[in-house]
Amino acid sequence: MLKHRGFPGRLPGSDLQFVIRRASSEGATPIKARERYADRRPLDRAADAAFIAALWEHFGEEPFERGNLDAGRIGWLFGRELVAAEDPFDPASYDALLRIDIETARAAFPGVFEDD
Repeated sequence: MLKHRGFPGRLPGSDLQFVIRRASSEGATPIKARERYADRRPLDRAADAAFIAALWEHFGEEPFERGNLDAGRIGWLFGRELVAAEDPFDPASYDALLRIDIETARAAFPGVFEDD
């Protein structure tokens, strides 16, 4: 499992994690798209914005390996702002490649991309 050095471990001041510490002996947790409802807590929305900002800062438009990125956190963005960068895509692999869908991410998180 690739560890993304320098990537924030969690949303500051919260317990919402962005990365995992070690690979599971049972394999990677599968990535599943999670529904984002309009009444989500502000803290959850802030975590989504901080996570996409960290992804943008570290990887930009280039495809990146899932590695130690948290499957649950990816799930809040998967299928919208984060998409598979390979076909076939294995959602249960630490080696799976993802990429940011820039247009969708800019629309959903304009504050993250306003300096571009």
